[in-house]
Amino acid sequence: MEKLERPIIVPWDFSQVAENAFQHAVNISKILNREILLLHVVGDKKEIEPKKKKIGESAVKMRKEYGKAPHFEIVTGSIFHAIGEVATEMKAEMIIMGTHGRVGAQKLFGSKALKVVVSSRIPFLIVQDKPVKEGFDTILLPIDFRQENKEKANWIYYLSRNFGSKFIILKSKARDKGFRRKILSNIRYIETFLKGHDVAYQIMTSTGKESFKKEIISFAKEHKADLILVMATRDIRWIDYILGAPEQYLLANPENLPVMCMNPRPARISGGFRATGGA
Repeated sequence: MEKLERPIIVPWDFSQVAENAFQHAVNISKILNREILLLHVVGDKKEIEPKKKKIGESAVKMRKEYGKAPHFEIVTGSIFHAIGEVATEMKAEMIIMGTHGRVGAQKLFGSKALKVVVSSRIPFLIVQDKPVKEGFDTILLPIDFRQENKEKANWIYYLSRNFGSKFIILKSKARDKGFRRKILSNIRYIETFLKGHDVAYQIMTSTGKESFKKEIISFAKEHKADLILVMATRDIRWIDYILGAPEQYLLANPENLPVMCMNPRPARISGGFRATGGA
């Protein structure tokens, strides 16, 4: 495998959404000064040789159309594991992956995207459309009761430092006292971090009139957010995919908004063992 320094990986399936993801990668690579790797996953080694010419032609086309020559790699395995494994091995900067948000099929496409996201601690930028601008001026930061929200702090700093972003914190509205207490704790933690790093932000509260995941999307559209920053469900289980973890809807949202999603650190119990179950 070619040695690249913290590349931006674009999972490549020769589709239009993959090309849209490449356009995002080109814009971000200019800011971060990173190389781009097109990564194609096949199920059998016999498929590698026939696909080499095709992905090579894609690389040439991307260079001609967007002015950035990508590297490319073909690996065998399942997309739900291979993408994350390659990204971890290469210490990738991020993975920019295209997906669909077709009306009525958000759960299906969101589930597939989420299964890829949870395969690695490398951040994923999930996109549907071509980029509207080069960077992320305004980022929506939804905060609910889950403890893993606090892990967003380092990524807030990363995005603010590299893109000069300002943040809108959208606080979930909860009736339960215990949930309200946890939400407030998360807000205080994030707000202290933002103030300490001189990051511009404002805090707003959801109305509670519809599910928080739907309010996130409508709020992001109303306030012209360029990106939504979320964490995947910690220690996600098969039942979460069936019931529909909130981030499934967000990743394949009907407004086609870009979403950056990270896989949180696993929960641990005394003795250092990983705790089972969701958040």
